[in-house]
Amino acid sequence: MNWPGPERWLRLWQAIRANGDASGWYETLTRAYAEPHRHYHNQHHIADCLAEFDSARESANQADAIEVALWFHDAVYNPKATDNEEQSAALAKRCLESAGRADLSPTVGSFVMATKMHDKTDAGPDLALMVDVDLSILGQNEMRFIEYERGIRAEYAWVPQETFNAKRAEILQRFLNRARIYSTDYFFTRYERKARQNLEQSIRVLTSRTPAR
Repeated sequence: MNWPGPERWLRLWQAIRANGDASGWYETLTRAYAEPHRHYHNQHHIADCLAEFDSARESANQADAIEVALWFHDAVYNPKATDNEEQSAALAKRCLESAGRADLSPTVGSFVMATKMHDKTDAGPDLALMVDVDLSILGQNEMRFIEYERGIRAEYAWVPQETFNAKRAEILQRFLNRARIYSTDYFFTRYERKARQNLEQSIRVLTSRTPAR
């Protein structure tokens, strides 16, 4: 899926009644998501998220704030860092402050931070929707899910295979252990079953390559 054109960003800029240099911020985001070390958290991911959000937009209370958060939620991404979401939220805050919409920063920041652990979805329907959009990749068809897994591995190429397999299996198992992977009824109906199948298969592959302790 192609990176959204500047027209979409400009429509959002106008919808939130922002002032200032819309094109400059669009270029900032375009460059960020095109960084060469990104194999999954890239332009394709943001385009996918926006498309998924569009399909459920009518259920959002603060649709424009969610969309701003989706554009920014992985704007800062260093696989070796632990504060990517914090830095991405800070970048969104700078953008909104420069555009005269500092009042949106707390809401947008909370949506961005929700993608750090993908929890706290009981804090409200908009936050739950934000998380479900980001997790929609888990319920895609087998080929797309395999591409996603390969992209994550490429981003963590510096991690030894055994270590990666064990840690990745732990992360995926945490999603499987939830009563529901998707909090919103829309995404639960659309992706829950396939997501569980994908996760179970991925965990089998990961653990089969991890020597017994």
